[in-house]
Amino acid sequence: MLHIRVHIIVVGCGRVGSGLATSLVDNGHTVSIVDKSPQSFRRLPAEWPGTKIVGFGFDRDDLIEAGAQGAAALAAVTSGDNSNILTARIARENFNIPNVVARIYDPRRAEIYQRLGIPTVATVAWTTEQVHRRLFPETTATEWNDNTGNLQLLEHLLPASCGGKKFSALEIPGKVRLVGVSRAGEPMIPTSEAVGQEGDLLYFAVIRSALREFHDLLGDTESGNKVEK
Repeated sequence: MLHIRVHIIVVGCGRVGSGLATSLVDNGHTVSIVDKSPQSFRRLPAEWPGTKIVGFGFDRDDLIEAGAQGAAALAAVTSGDNSNILTARIARENFNIPNVVARIYDPRRAEIYQRLGIPTVATVAWTTEQVHRRLFPETTATEWNDNTGNLQLLEHLLPASCGGKKFSALEIPGKVRLVGVSRAGEPMIPTSEAVGQEGDLLYFAVIRSALREFHDLLGDTESGNKVEK
Protein backbone atom coordinates (compact mmCIF):
# COMPACT_ATOMS: atom_id res chain seq x y z
CA MET A 1 0.00 0.00 0.00
CA LEU A 2 1.52 3.28 -1.13
CA HIS A 3 1.31 6.27 1.20
CA ILE A 4 2.36 9.89 0.79
CA ARG A 5 3.49 11.74 3.92
CA VAL A 6 2.62 15.44 3.94
CA HIS A 7 2.32 18.45 6.24
CA ILE A 8 -1.16 19.16 7.62
CA ILE A 9 -2.58 21.96 9.76
CA VAL A 10 -5.35 21.32 12.26
CA VAL A 11 -7.11 24.40 13.63
CA GLY A 12 -8.86 23.70 16.92
CA CYS A 13 -7.59 21.38 19.65
CA GLY A 14 -10.88 20.21 21.06
CA ARG A 15 -11.94 16.58 21.19
CA VAL A 16 -12.12 16.26 17.39
CA GLY A 17 -9.02 18.32 16.62
CA SER A 18 -6.78 16.59 19.14
CA GLY A 19 -7.96 13.17 17.98
CA LEU A 20 -7.42 14.07 14.35
CA ALA A 21 -3.95 15.52 15.00
CA THR A 22 -2.94 12.41 16.90
CA SER A 23 -4.24 10.11 14.16
CA LEU A 24 -2.44 12.05 11.42
CA VAL A 25 0.88 11.91 13.27
CA ASP A 26 0.40 8.19 13.86
CA ASN A 27 0.00 7.84 10.07
CA GLY A 28 3.39 9.44 9.51
CA HIS A 29 2.38 13.00 8.60
CA THR A 30 3.85 16.18 10.09
CA VAL A 31 1.20 18.23 11.86
CA SER A 32 0.83 21.73 13.26
CA ILE A 33 -2.15 22.39 15.53
CA VAL A 34 -3.47 25.88 16.21
CA ASP A 35 -5.73 26.90 19.11
CA LYS A 36 -6.42 30.16 20.91
CA SER A 37 -6.12 28.47 24.32
CA PRO A 38 -2.80 26.93 25.39
CA GLN A 39 -4.69 24.77 27.91
CA SER A 40 -6.37 22.94 25.03
CA PHE A 41 -3.08 21.26 24.12
CA ARG A 42 -3.45 19.12 27.24
CA ARG A 43 -5.74 16.92 25.16
CA LEU A 44 -2.74 15.81 23.08
CA PRO A 45 -0.54 12.90 24.16
CA ALA A 46 2.37 13.94 26.37
CA GLU A 47 4.97 13.02 23.73
CA TRP A 48 3.00 14.28 20.73
CA PRO A 49 5.71 15.34 18.22
CA GLY A 50 3.82 17.98 16.24
CA THR A 51 3.96 21.77 16.47
CA LYS A 52 1.58 23.59 18.85
CA ILE A 53 0.72 27.21 18.08
CA VAL A 54 -1.35 29.52 20.27
CA GLY A 55 -3.33 31.63 17.83
CA PHE A 56 -6.18 31.72 15.34
CA GLY A 57 -6.67 29.87 12.08
CA PHE A 58 -7.88 33.01 10.32
CA ASP A 59 -4.72 34.93 11.30
CA ARG A 60 -2.32 34.82 8.36
CA ASP A 61 0.77 35.16 10.56
CA ASP A 62 -0.37 32.23 12.70
CA LEU A 63 -0.98 30.15 9.59
CA ILE A 64 2.46 31.00 8.25
CA GLU A 65 3.97 29.90 11.57
CA ALA A 66 1.99 26.67 11.25
CA GLY A 67 3.59 26.01 7.87
CA ALA A 68 0.72 27.02 5.60
CA GLN A 69 3.03 27.92 2.73
CA GLY A 70 4.04 24.28 2.37
CA ALA A 71 0.96 22.51 3.73
CA ALA A 72 -0.93 19.91 1.71
CA ALA A 73 -4.12 20.07 3.79
CA LEU A 74 -5.92 21.97 6.54
CA ALA A 75 -8.82 21.01 8.78
CA ALA A 76 -10.70 23.77 10.61
CA VAL A 77 -12.47 22.08 13.52
CA THR A 78 -13.05 24.79 16.16
CA SER A 79 -16.44 25.26 17.81
CA GLY A 80 -17.31 28.26 15.63
CA ASP A 81 -18.84 27.95 12.17
CA ASN A 82 -17.75 31.41 11.04
CA SER A 83 -14.17 30.89 12.22
CA ASN A 84 -13.95 27.54 10.47
CA ILE A 85 -15.29 28.85 7.17
CA LEU A 86 -13.06 31.94 7.27
CA THR A 87 -10.04 29.77 8.06
CA ALA A 88 -10.83 27.40 5.20
CA ARG A 89 -11.25 30.27 2.73
CA ILE A 90 -7.98 31.93 3.76
CA ALA A 91 -6.16 28.59 3.55
CA ARG A 92 -7.40 28.00 0.02
CA GLU A 93 -7.43 31.52 -1.41
CA ASN A 94 -4.35 33.04 0.25
CA PHE A 95 -2.09 30.02 0.71
CA ASN A 96 -3.38 27.75 -2.08
CA ILE A 97 -3.64 24.78 0.27
CA PRO A 98 -5.23 22.21 -2.05
CA ASN A 99 -7.28 20.19 0.45
CA VAL A 100 -9.29 21.97 3.15
CA VAL A 101 -12.28 20.95 5.23
CA ALA A 102 -14.40 22.97 7.65
CA ARG A 103 -16.48 21.62 10.50
CA ILE A 104 -19.94 23.21 10.52
CA TYR A 105 -22.59 22.88 13.22
CA ASP A 106 -25.50 24.06 11.09
CA PRO A 107 -26.24 21.42 8.38
CA ARG A 108 -28.05 24.01 6.22
CA ARG A 109 -25.01 26.28 6.16
CA ALA A 110 -22.77 23.28 5.49
CA GLU A 111 -24.74 22.54 2.32
CA ILE A 112 -24.42 26.15 1.14
CA TYR A 113 -20.66 26.23 1.63
CA GLN A 114 -20.33 22.82 0.00
CA ARG A 115 -21.92 24.27 -3.14
CA LEU A 116 -19.44 27.14 -3.02
CA GLY A 117 -16.63 24.63 -3.25
CA ILE A 118 -15.62 24.55 0.42
CA PRO A 119 -15.69 20.94 1.68
CA THR A 120 -17.63 20.81 4.94
CA VAL A 121 -18.86 18.22 7.40
CA ALA A 122 -21.83 19.00 9.61
CA THR A 123 -21.29 18.02 13.24
CA VAL A 124 -24.20 15.58 13.18
CA ALA A 125 -22.39 13.58 10.49
CA TRP A 126 -18.83 14.16 11.72
CA THR A 127 -16.41 11.25 11.85
CA THR A 128 -12.62 11.14 11.74
CA GLU A 129 -12.87 8.96 8.63
CA GLN A 130 -14.84 11.67 6.83
CA VAL A 131 -12.19 14.24 7.67
CA HIS A 132 -9.47 11.97 6.29
CA ARG A 133 -11.42 11.56 3.06
CA ARG A 134 -11.63 15.30 2.52
CA LEU A 135 -8.03 15.93 3.47
CA PHE A 136 -6.89 13.23 1.03
CA PRO A 137 -9.56 13.25 -1.71
CA GLU A 138 -7.22 11.58 -4.20
CA THR A 139 -7.34 8.35 -2.21
CA THR A 140 -10.01 5.67 -2.41
CA ALA A 141 -12.46 5.07 0.43
CA THR A 142 -14.50 1.88 0.80
CA GLU A 143 -18.17 2.73 1.41
CA TRP A 144 -19.63 -0.78 1.44
CA ASN A 145 -18.83 -4.49 1.00
CA ASP A 146 -21.28 -7.25 0.24
CA ASN A 147 -21.39 -10.18 2.65
CA THR A 148 -18.88 -12.16 0.57
CA GLY A 149 -16.40 -9.28 0.38
CA ASN A 150 -16.18 -9.69 -3.41
CA LEU A 151 -18.23 -6.62 -4.38
CA GLN A 152 -17.28 -3.17 -3.09
CA LEU A 153 -18.67 0.34 -3.37
CA LEU A 154 -15.71 2.72 -3.62
CA GLU A 155 -15.52 6.51 -3.41
CA HIS A 156 -12.89 8.32 -5.50
CA LEU A 157 -12.33 11.89 -6.64
CA LEU A 158 -12.43 12.38 -10.41
CA PRO A 159 -8.82 12.32 -11.67
CA ALA A 160 -7.74 15.70 -13.05
CA SER A 161 -6.90 14.06 -16.38
CA CYS A 162 -10.52 12.92 -16.78
CA GLY A 163 -12.20 16.32 -16.62
CA GLY A 164 -14.35 16.88 -19.71
CA LYS A 165 -14.26 13.20 -20.68
CA LYS A 166 -17.17 10.78 -20.69
CA PHE A 167 -17.64 8.76 -17.52
CA SER A 168 -17.95 5.64 -19.67
CA ALA A 169 -14.15 5.75 -20.06
CA LEU A 170 -13.89 4.93 -16.35
CA GLU A 171 -15.72 1.62 -16.55
CA ILE A 172 -14.66 -1.96 -17.23
CA PRO A 173 -17.55 -4.20 -18.37
CA GLY A 174 -18.38 -6.80 -15.74
CA LYS A 175 -15.74 -5.45 -13.34
CA VAL A 176 -16.08 -1.70 -12.70
CA ARG A 177 -19.32 0.30 -12.95
CA LEU A 178 -19.83 3.98 -12.09
CA VAL A 179 -23.08 4.10 -10.11
CA GLY A 180 -23.21 7.65 -8.75
CA VAL A 181 -21.66 11.11 -8.79
CA SER A 182 -21.68 13.92 -6.24
CA ARG A 183 -21.17 17.32 -7.90
CA ALA A 184 -20.97 20.46 -5.74
CA GLY A 185 -22.81 18.58 -3.03
CA GLU A 186 -25.63 17.43 -5.34
CA PRO A 187 -26.00 13.67 -6.03
CA MET A 188 -26.73 12.37 -9.51
CA ILE A 189 -26.87 9.09 -11.42
CA PRO A 190 -24.71 9.58 -14.54
CA THR A 191 -26.01 8.83 -18.01
CA SER A 192 -23.93 7.14 -20.69
CA GLU A 193 -23.19 10.54 -22.27
CA ALA A 194 -22.35 12.42 -19.06
CA VAL A 195 -18.87 13.93 -18.72
CA GLY A 196 -16.74 14.58 -15.66
CA GLN A 197 -16.12 17.96 -14.07
CA GLU A 198 -13.30 18.97 -11.72
CA GLY A 199 -14.28 18.23 -8.13
CA ASP A 200 -16.70 15.40 -8.96
CA LEU A 201 -16.83 12.70 -6.28
CA LEU A 202 -17.42 9.33 -7.92
CA TYR A 203 -18.94 6.12 -6.58
CA PHE A 204 -17.97 2.85 -8.23
CA ALA A 205 -19.17 -0.73 -7.85
CA VAL A 206 -16.02 -2.83 -8.20
CA ILE A 207 -15.38 -6.57 -8.17
CA ARG A 208 -12.61 -7.17 -5.64
CA SER A 209 -10.49 -9.20 -8.07
CA ALA A 210 -10.45 -6.14 -10.38
CA LEU A 211 -9.14 -3.65 -7.78
CA ARG A 212 -5.73 -3.44 -9.43
CA GLU A 213 -7.34 -2.74 -12.83
CA PHE A 214 -9.59 -0.14 -11.18
CA HIS A 215 -6.62 1.74 -9.67
CA ASP A 216 -4.68 1.50 -12.93
CA LEU A 217 -7.70 2.92 -14.78
CA LEU A 218 -7.80 5.94 -12.48
CA GLY A 219 -4.04 6.47 -12.57
CA ASP A 220 -3.50 5.75 -8.87
CA THR A 221 -0.42 3.60 -9.36
CA GLU A 222 1.31 6.35 -11.29
CA SER A 223 0.50 9.20 -8.89
CA GLY A 224 1.51 7.39 -5.75
CA ASN A 225 -1.99 7.20 -4.33
CA LYS A 226 -3.25 4.53 -2.01
CA VAL A 227 -3.54 1.20 -3.76
CA GLU A 228 -5.14 -1.83 -2.17
CA LYS A 229 -3.65 -5.22 -2.74
